[in-house]
Amino acid sequence: MKSLGKKPRGARLERIKASPLWSGQQFRNVHPVIPGLRDPKVSMPTIGDFLCGGERRVPRGPLPSMNPLEAWGRAPASGLRATWLGHSTVLIEIDGLRVLTDPVWGPRASPSRLAGPKRFQPVPVPLRAMPPLDLVLVSHDHYDHLDYPTIRELAKRDVPFVTSLGVGAHLEAWGVAPKRIVELDWWESHTLPNTGLAVTAAPSQHFSGRGVHDRNATLWSSLVIRSHRHAVFFSGDTGLTTEYRTIRERLGPFDLVMLEVGAFHPAWGDIHLGPKNALEALALLGGGPFLPIHWGTFSLAMHAWDQPAEALLELGPKAGARLVMPRLGEPIEPAHTEEAKPWWRVVDATAREPEPDTSAATSLPKAMPWPMD
Repeated sequence: MKSLGKKPRGARLERIKASPLWSGQQFRNVHPVIPGLRDPKVSMPTIGDFLCGGERRVPRGPLPSMNPLEAWGRAPASGLRATWLGHSTVLIEIDGLRVLTDPVWGPRASPSRLAGPKRFQPVPVPLRAMPPLDLVLVSHDHYDHLDYPTIRELAKRDVPFVTSLGVGAHLEAWGVAPKRIVELDWWESHTLPNTGLAVTAAPSQHFSGRGVHDRNATLWSSLVIRSHRHAVFFSGDTGLTTEYRTIRERLGPFDLVMLEVGAFHPAWGDIHLGPKNALEALALLGGGPFLPIHWGTFSLAMHAWDQPAEALLELGPKAGARLVMPRLGEPIEPAHTEEAKPWWRVVDATAREPEPDTSAATSLPKAMPWPMD
């Protein structure tokens, strides 16, 4: 299956082996795991749990969304604007440049078109209608962050990619020219030529792999985007780590912080944040406007689809967090945001039942890692 990608080889593999994060066999999390993040009494959910377990894991109808194309035609007054397009895909407009994070337009977070987590609804903007991009960022190689059909389409555009060590092997296999790919180890930076826009890969606590034989063969990172006037933090996928304090000291402060809040479970609490730990991560990063990502698009855990948003709405004000929770496709400027409102509640207030997913009984491919992101 082409969607599985390719393993790093040659000069790319030699560079990987030179990384201090390489154990000799694979990449590793080097920072000690904070005690209590993973509940040892809770077992990993089974494939059967994933397919049939949990309640309200899919919304009853489409989430409210808007088409941002008209708004994108006007420059943001503050110089910084973000548009959440679903899951971890965000268009960041920063001082005249457009940066797209973890682009996923495909219908499933899966190597298969027939099985695996199906997105709740299409992206508010078709990929072909997206404006010209200056940079694409890919934090790691999991299916809900690195999407084969999306990359195949973006490969037709003359846009550069910045990603974590090793991930370039997938991009190159799917048609992205090698000269357009920059791979970073933690704390390495790349400046987009003739722009002054710098991207720095920073620590995260996660894992990688697209099949059963490539676990941790590529690196995972958080990413910091900095222009002359603004700085943005993008978590990718991660568990809570005190390395966020170091990130703040070396790369902060931030005008916008994007942290993952969905797809959490007690059995893998060390590799995903969830709402509570996201607020703790925000504090370690020094605060700033907080745009939650990695929710409201795929059912990747056992919790209700809207549980991350509801938890943040309850816990955020108590933690002094400045929540930025726009609708899908709604461009927002962090410098000019209003109080977060529960726009998502209208979904389950409707009477329409979700369309049946005829693939629910289809076995997932054996080459899918678990957890899947």
